[in-house]
Amino acid sequence: MSDTTSAAFHPTSSLFARFMASVDRLLLAWHETSVRNGDVPYFGL
Repeated sequence: MSDTTSAAFHPTSSLFARFMASVDRLLLAWHETSVRNGDVPYFGL
């Protein structure tokens, strides 16, 4: 028997992860539009 083991982890796409990815895409699009228009993006909440 071997001294080491390996496990295969499959990425799970939970509803929360998909929601956070959508929010991330929205914020990135907003940021790119702001930079394109010459606006200084606001940092923070």
